[in-house]
Amino acid sequence: MKLIPITILVSLTLMSGAGAQETGDAKKGAKLALTVCAQCHAVGPGLTRSPDPMAPGFAGVAAWPGMTDRALRVWLQSSHPTMPNFVLSRSERNNLVAYILSLRSGSSPM
Repeated sequence: MKLIPITILVSLTLMSGAGAQETGDAKKGAKLALTVCAQCHAVGPGLTRSPDPMAPGFAGVAAWPGMTDRALRVWLQSSHPTMPNFVLSRSERNNLVAYILSLRSGSSPM
């Protein structure tokens, strides 16, 4: 019985277009990653060791099984106790997601 409201909500979200992905500019995302994220994360292609050993490298994040555009957006919109509370604009978030996912395909602009 509890699944019915969840099913309806998911269906409405997908039908409304709210589930549509927004595209970003991976090159702008790379610049943002270098200026904001590189203090703690390994942001370059192929880099595995982050300056902060507790911060995952972006190439590793992109390669996580099941990592999707949507999962990254949710992650970037949520606060985390071990991260500074950066407030990214929608375009910055789109660009950063595009950059991180570009690391998976090897088409990184760096």
